Amino acid sequence: MSFDPNERYSRQVLFSGIGVDGQRRLQTAKVAIVGCGATGSAVASLLARSGVGTLRIIDRDYVEPSNLQRQALFDEADAAESMPKAAAAARKIAAFNSQIAVDPRVEDLTPANIEPLLEGMDLILDGTDNFETRYLINDYAVKFSRPWIYAAAVGSYGVTLNILPGETACLACVFPDSPQGTFETCETAGILNSAVDLVASIEATEALKIMVGAGAQLRRTLLSFDVWRNERAEVRAESPRKGCRACCEHDLIHLAGEGRPHITLCGRNSVQIHERHRPVDFLEMSNRLKPHGMVRHNDFVLKFWREPYEVTLFPDGRAIIKGTTDTAVARSLYARYVGS
Repeated sequence: MSFDPNERYSRQVLFSGIGVDGQRRLQTAKVAIVGCGATGSAVASLLARSGVGTLRIIDRDYVEPSNLQRQALFDEADAAESMPKAAAAARKIAAFNSQIAVDPRVEDLTPANIEPLLEGMDLILDGTDNFETRYLINDYAVKFSRPWIYAAAVGSYGVTLNILPGETACLACVFPDSPQGTFETCETAGILNSAVDLVASIEATEALKIMVGAGAQLRRTLLSFDVWRNERAEVRAESPRKGCRACCEHDLIHLAGEGRPHITLCGRNSVQIHERHRPVDFLEMSNRLKPHGMVRHNDFVLKFWREPYEVTLFPDGRAIIKGTTDTAVARSLYARYVGS
């Protein structure tokens, strides 16, 4: 069944801030969502339902049962199959809006691939879970003058910032250095799905403003809130900070890949290995691993269990090894079972 776009988006078109012209702009817009976990999946759903013409969803991870509490695009079947989040999201979006283009990329955003992955995108949205990737996006956005929106949520807390390179403060203006010491994560503090949905709704609304050209309505502050404690704060960010490494000095160290590790902690008591690109034949690898533990695979991932570890292998050779935070142990397991 084909649905009339005029009917599908009629209530949105009636809103004076969008209108007919704004809806046309949305239908030709191209948006990249980096990370399709809690915030990323929520904002992808909102923008897909709003009629954004092209969504490129970039995510390195797969669906797990613990995701289902807050990641609304996924279901139990996705978790049972260990579906890559980007692919699962594309499948779900196609079920409720087949009139837009969704381009899933099961990849880890790195300095080596960021330019081809984000090329041609009008806007970049943050759905990531780490500052390393956010600084990388910020460097790219500064270099190519692409607007992007920073967003994060943990516990009952959410924060978001609109970044228009050359006009507003960038991420490095507000956070010159990555937060140091110990700080809460979803793994340690948990997360409320209501906090996720609120920050995703704000991010999606600000994205709509950018896409329809409503610059005067765009928020120019770092907004933070705590839905449990009923707290809210804003920090001014309407102009670049003098001497900012990124947007003033154009010292784009993250885009250059300086000091970027190839083996990284990945949450969930896991380590990600992404030091080289090596195509993997899942059928051949499955036969090789069967004598050493339990193995299953689909077109997207191969899962290998050898107590107390779980290895998730992707077609490009990237792996997430669960059961350790010791990078030396992870590297040893990878070399032993996948190859060095």
